[in-house]
Amino acid sequence: MADDMEKTEDPTPKKLQDARKEGNVPKSMETSGFVVLFVAIIVIIFYLKYITYYLEKFYMYYTSFIGVEITKNIVFEIVLKSALNFFILLAPLLGAVVLAGILGNVMQFGFLFTVKPIIPKFEKINPIKGIKRLFSLKTLVEGIKMTLKVSVAFGVGAWLFMKFLEEIPKLELMSFFEQLKWFEEKALIIISAMLAVFLVFAAIDFIYQRYSYKKSLRMSKQEIKDEYKQTEGNPEIKAKIRQLQREMAKKRMMSEVPKADVVITNPTHYAVAIRYDKTKDEAPRVIAKGVDNLALKIKEIAREHDIMIVENPPLARELYKLVDIDELIPQKLYKAVAEVLAFVYKAKGKV
Repeated sequence: MADDMEKTEDPTPKKLQDARKEGNVPKSMETSGFVVLFVAIIVIIFYLKYITYYLEKFYMYYTSFIGVEITKNIVFEIVLKSALNFFILLAPLLGAVVLAGILGNVMQFGFLFTVKPIIPKFEKINPIKGIKRLFSLKTLVEGIKMTLKVSVAFGVGAWLFMKFLEEIPKLELMSFFEQLKWFEEKALIIISAMLAVFLVFAAIDFIYQRYSYKKSLRMSKQEIKDEYKQTEGNPEIKAKIRQLQREMAKKRMMSEVPKADVVITNPTHYAVAIRYDKTKDEAPRVIAKGVDNLALKIKEIAREHDIMIVENPPLARELYKLVDIDELIPQKLYKAVAEVLAFVYKAKGKV
C-alpha cells in the first residue's frame, strides 16, 4: 500500500495539461535572462551610431542655453524635450528587451495566457510562509547559482582584460581609428566570452528546470489509477472517445474501398465493397459497407478508382446485415457473390 502512495511515476498528459492551465510550466529564468541580455547587447551594438548621434544632438541642445536667461517656460521646455528625446532614444532598446522577454518564455513553453498565477491566494500573502520561502533551500540554491554565474563571467572577463592590457604599449604605434577598432574588437571578445558563460549556465538551468518540473508533478500509482477512473467514468469523455473511434474506423474503412473488386448496392440505401484475394483468403471479404450517405461515399470512391458497381438489392442487404467489416462472407452467400464476381471478372477480361 505504501508503494502505491510513493510518487514514482511520470505525470500523465492530463496532469501536465492541468498544471499548464494553472500557469505551472517549466520556466528557466536563466534562459529568459540570457535571451534578453543577448538581444539587448546586439541591439546596442547596431544602435551605437544612432545613440552617439542623439547624444551629440542633446549636447548641442543643452549648450544652446549657455548665456540665456533661464525662465520657467524654458525649464519646462527643457524637461519636456529631454523626456521626449530620452524616450525616443531608449524606445527601440526597451521594445527589443520586452520582445526578447516574451520570446524567451515562448521558446520554453509556447504561447500561454492565464491569470491564475496572479490571483491573490492566502498562502502567497501569509507572512510565515513568505519567510519560509525566503530561507528555503530553493532560494539558497538560486542565490548560490547567481553568485557563481556572475563570478565566473566576470572572472573570465577580467582575465581577458588583463591579457589585453599587455598589448596597450602597441597602441602608441597605431592611428586613432586603428586604436578605436582595437578597443571595439577586444570589447567584443570580452562580451562574447561572458555571454558564452551565461549561455552555459542558461543551458544547464534549462535542463534542470525541466527535470525539476517533471519531478514536482510526479504521481503515485494510486493517483494514476484514480485519474484513470475519473477520466474513463466521465460520460462526455466516453462519448468523445467513441466518436473518435468511429471516425478513425470510418477513415480506415474508406481507405480500403479502392482495393475492392466490386461494390454491391441496393442501389440507393446500401453499398458493400467486396475483395477476393485467392492468395490470402479462402472466401471473398467485406472490406467496407455503409447505408445512405456512407453508401453514396463508397460508390463515389468506387467510381473514382474505376471499380465496378453492381446493383443486387437482396444480396446487398444480406451482406450488410450478416457480415462485419474485414470478415469473410458466410458459406450460404458463396454462390450469389461468386456469380457477381464472375460477372465483374468477365467484364474486365480477367476470365
